[in-house]
Amino acid sequence: MALSRGLLQSLGFLGSIFLIMSFYRWNMFERKRAERMHNLQEVRKQLLKENCKYDKEATSEGKQSFEDISDSEMKHLIVDDKHGIIYCYIPKVACTNWKRVMFVLKQGEPYQDPSPISRDLAHVPGGFTLLNSFPRIEIKARLKHYTKFLFVRDPFVRLTSAYRDKFEKGSNIYFDNFTREILRLYGNQPNPPQTMAEASASGGHISFYNFIQYLLDPQTERELPFEPHWRQMHRLCHPCLIQYDFIGHQETLQEDAEQLLNTLKLQNDIKFPPSYDNITAPESLSGWFRTVPLVERRKLYKLYETDFRLFGYRKPDELLDG
Repeated sequence: MALSRGLLQSLGFLGSIFLIMSFYRWNMFERKRAERMHNLQEVRKQLLKENCKYDKEATSEGKQSFEDISDSEMKHLIVDDKHGIIYCYIPKVACTNWKRVMFVLKQGEPYQDPSPISRDLAHVPGGFTLLNSFPRIEIKARLKHYTKFLFVRDPFVRLTSAYRDKFEKGSNIYFDNFTREILRLYGNQPNPPQTMAEASASGGHISFYNFIQYLLDPQTERELPFEPHWRQMHRLCHPCLIQYDFIGHQETLQEDAEQLLNTLKLQNDIKFPPSYDNITAPESLSGWFRTVPLVERRKLYKLYETDFRLFGYRKPDELLDG
């Protein structure tokens, strides 16, 4: 917001004074907002650091340093060499929109608007360069010099959003790989429908409680690590072993996105896409969890407790107290 001499002359004395005062107030507001957002980042990073130090075994799963992270455990870190950025994407935390932004950055200038980019294109396999595609010595150099960021979300809200997206709305891939087995093990259906179409016709969908039963069953984790949409956030991005420069929250998404683009000096080139659809609000949790017995709610909290603590999310006592 710059004021030209010609504009001030055309407004006259009183108009110029009013405009100058408005500009001054706007400038002060922007400076205070930038300071507040900077301080919030420092609080988030300090909290993360303290919790990582407090319980190293739980937060790092026994790993002592970055060297202990396998290549396969770095498959969620996207690299943009041109802009010096590393983004760790977490499913169900605005990752489609951030992938749209990363796609636009990859195409180069002039940057197109990320919003119209299709979800399929944003998630196309092999569409991005991953950190684990480089030799270890180059990985370490990038981690040292690039701007590293991730976005997180209230763990229970993220879990509910994953259920809604993959099971309530329905997905052929998730039906074949998860729904039939969950129905068989926890839905009292020894012979579940063979296809999603058959399930829709017969009402054979898994309930939210069935999904929670599946997560809490020790056999689930023994057979395969959790699928990324419900895998714990710290297990995807390793924030106690990788020092992130920016930690965004889904709850303050647009403001955090604007701040990050400012930090990257991209604020005049790219606008972060607005998020409208499938917004699962924290206030709706009590409705979703009413079918889950108290003892299992508490077990679920223990399963995701590290995410709650590391990223500063309040323990949901209203769901856990009898």
